[in-house]
Amino acid sequence: MDEYYSLMARTRVLYRCSSCGADQPKWAGQCPRCQGWATLEEVTEVAAVKTDRVASGWSGGAAVPFAEVAALGDPVKETGVVEFDRALGGGLVPGSVTLLGGEPGIGKSTLLLQLAGALSDAGSKVLYVSAEESAAQLRRRADRLGLKLQHTWVQAETSLTSIIDEVKRIEPELLLVDSIQTVASPQVASVPGSVTQVRDCAQALLEVSKARSMATVLVGHVTKDGNLAGPRTLEHLVDTVLSFEGDRHQRLRFLRAVKHRFGATGEPGVMEMTAEGLLPVPDPSGVFLSDRQAGASGSAVVPIVDGHRPLLVEMQSLVVPSKAMTPRRAAQGVEMSRFSLLLAVLERRCGIKTSDKEAYVSVAGGVRVAEPGTDLGIAMAVASAAQDVPLREGMVVCGEVGLAGEVRQVSQLERRLDEAARLGYTHAVVPKSAEVTDCGLILVRVESVRDAMRSCGVGLRSAA
Repeated sequence: MDEYYSLMARTRVLYRCSSCGADQPKWAGQCPRCQGWATLEEVTEVAAVKTDRVASGWSGGAAVPFAEVAALGDPVKETGVVEFDRALGGGLVPGSVTLLGGEPGIGKSTLLLQLAGALSDAGSKVLYVSAEESAAQLRRRADRLGLKLQHTWVQAETSLTSIIDEVKRIEPELLLVDSIQTVASPQVASVPGSVTQVRDCAQALLEVSKARSMATVLVGHVTKDGNLAGPRTLEHLVDTVLSFEGDRHQRLRFLRAVKHRFGATGEPGVMEMTAEGLLPVPDPSGVFLSDRQAGASGSAVVPIVDGHRPLLVEMQSLVVPSKAMTPRRAAQGVEMSRFSLLLAVLERRCGIKTSDKEAYVSVAGGVRVAEPGTDLGIAMAVASAAQDVPLREGMVVCGEVGLAGEVRQVSQLERRLDEAARLGYTHAVVPKSAEVTDCGLILVRVESVRDAMRSCGVGLRSAA
């Protein structure tokens, strides 16, 4: 009976936000901290009795003058997976914790196995914790991919205590956990995947990694909106957040660093999903344009910069008559708000009427772009589709479009055009104020979208 009353005295019910992790004494429709709606969930917490911590109790020690802090040097270690290293700016850092998020079936487990295989071949110890699949399932996938994994240990376990015990026994250089949402600590009185479990387990693994200078990669689930599931504090805890993107029905995959404490973010790793696993794509631009149909209306080639990497992508558009009161608009790979803005500019400034037609735009190959440099390419693709007139061959289009229909400059234009020249393009429609002189292309400078339409050969046949 005394134990019962002791447990009840240490138990409390509160409401925790699934987005920011803030605790509230009572339920509300909106979180007071992050303003998220319907994010407060009931949580029953039991205060832990005084005992040894599961984690190693990592500490940076006493405070020292900044001038006496030893320089970190160059701690980055290449993994051998080329595009993974590219996204991380060179490789993994010992003692770092990386969170890898992606939709189900995108290839996260395959990427982890190939990462383990590459480091195993280099003689590094790897501990692969599979909290969702059995060891036999992992062995089957590794055999299919042709991986030996001679220096890799596999543990099919969900208990945080058992995982940390194996880390202390094996002393690996890399810990892979698939996934953090299924790992649970016996000292936390909540179900696996809850806000408390995810946060406390990630904190414990972070402390172990720092104490042992062991690189750790955690796999995280994502919501239907594509955001990482669980508390937002999980992303704040780790050193690096990687987003694994792509369409599971297509072959290309994109690995991007959303957060990286050891370098710049935005440099994408491009891989291709094959029967042999994920293979690097050395020339993404050539892959994106390999199936492009010459002479087709509604198609425009646009040079973009993804991180520090220049790429050429194909913007495709389709405009068809509609009898609906509100014609449908759809955008794939670009922001819908930007697409709607460009349709309004085309109709008001250029006479390309689409208010009574269905309008679609898509980036071929499953690429997602969010930079303003694609504006002019989208506008030219829509104008071409609306009039069923193809753009001139051998031409790329690049520029930002303003509400007045003017064409504005974009960043790193010279690098974009160098990539276009490398792939054999001869002409480029660019803003009139672009500061580019010698790039191997014939530059067609335009002030407005109307000028660009004339230069691209789509004219103004449907002008009002």
